[in-house]
Amino acid sequence: MFGAFGKLVSLPFAVVLRWLYNISGSYGLSIILFSLVVTLVMVPFQMKSKRSMVRMGKLSSKQAELQKQYAKNQQKYQEELTKLYQEEGINPMGGCLWSLLPMFILVPLYSIIRMPIVYFMGISETACNALREAAAGLGYTAETLGNGAYGAYEQIDLANFITRNWDSYDWAGIEGVGDKLLQMHFDFLGIDLSIQPQHVLRSFSMEWAVIGVILVPVLAAVMNYVQTIVISKSNGQSQEQQASMKMMNIMMPLMSLWFCSVMPAALGVYWIANSVWGMIRESVLGKFYTKKINAEEEERAAKREAARKLRMEEAKKRAAEQREIDVRRPKKQPPQKTGEKRVSTTEAGRVGERPYARGRSYQADRYEEKE
Repeated sequence: MFGAFGKLVSLPFAVVLRWLYNISGSYGLSIILFSLVVTLVMVPFQMKSKRSMVRMGKLSSKQAELQKQYAKNQQKYQEELTKLYQEEGINPMGGCLWSLLPMFILVPLYSIIRMPIVYFMGISETACNALREAAAGLGYTAETLGNGAYGAYEQIDLANFITRNWDSYDWAGIEGVGDKLLQMHFDFLGIDLSIQPQHVLRSFSMEWAVIGVILVPVLAAVMNYVQTIVISKSNGQSQEQQASMKMMNIMMPLMSLWFCSVMPAALGVYWIANSVWGMIRESVLGKFYTKKINAEEEERAAKREAARKLRMEEAKKRAAEQREIDVRRPKKQPPQKTGEKRVSTTEAGRVGERPYARGRSYQADRYEEKE
């Protein structure tokens, strides 16, 4: 991040990191503590996201059934899946922003690490240029690019040079510097955190200072991969869901390996620490919400069972009342038979007895053939 806006965004993070450095006295330890602070601050925001992920994991079996049922109709499958999420009160996108926020914190942290004099110490650009001029008098050569701009990590080199020549010049006497300037020590556990791991590969040796720097990006990738496994298990994801995330679980560690190789090792230390704290956070929140959601489901199941029993009791009660009413109700008597003889249709159809034949003269030879 560059310019006034970048400095404004990075300022609060720089203040926290500087405070932790003053307390611990170690650059590496202050970065680890900084990652812990970020993790703790993020917990309230990620709780909602974790709850949704755990509940989605609980629905993995139902989701698999829907996927099998609507295998040939993806639109219907998405509609039914959305309906299922709505019924369960789950927002699949809920908390996604908070889960990505730690990645955005890397941007201002990267600025603080690569420009320690301006961002970490809070010294102005003008005073920083004065420090370069004073250091040049002692043999310092600033790294510059083809366009005359300073290299991305030139301030790290300048901070290291000032630390090595701390007693050779009155650095604090430079206007705008004063007590802001720190005697920075980038060493941590015998590793120089200001070095980019890719550079030590060019002059590899079996010394711990070299091996340790190379191990930083490797550990960052491994911890990132382990974190994805921990998150999947804490969310209660099925094997099918884990298989669908397999590609991302491979790409993220590879991305971590590349980033931490081309950037100062200090950023890799933050990446490792953030993964470790993240695994602890995900495990704790996963167990908490799994237990809570299981209790809620048991409570809902108990309420449904109680409601079912209540409906059955009410149905039995209504059936008993109906039987009692039926017993008390007088039975209908069949109609009594009269002494009149009912004339059958056959008999009524006889000539002379049909009602419609009344008034008609009977002619016996009516249908006889005429000669």
